Amino acid sequence: MAQIRLKTKTATEVRRTLSRVMNMVANGEMDSKTANTIILGCNAVLSAIRTDEQQRKIDELERILNNVK
Repeated sequence: MAQIRLKTKTATEVRRTLSRVMNMVANGEMDSKTANTIILGCNAVLSAIRTDEQQRKIDELERILNNVK
């Protein structure tokens, strides 16, 4: 199988990657087992991105709260 480069640094990139993988499966360019593996990885990356974004927001709110005190 040819090497595939997929971007997953942001939620937008993950969404585009998932769409690309879905199209590849629909066009017979990728088997569903490979697609499922990629989808699981994308879900893990999305979860980590969300956790990082939540932590950034919490840190910012704590900083604002400390400045108010």
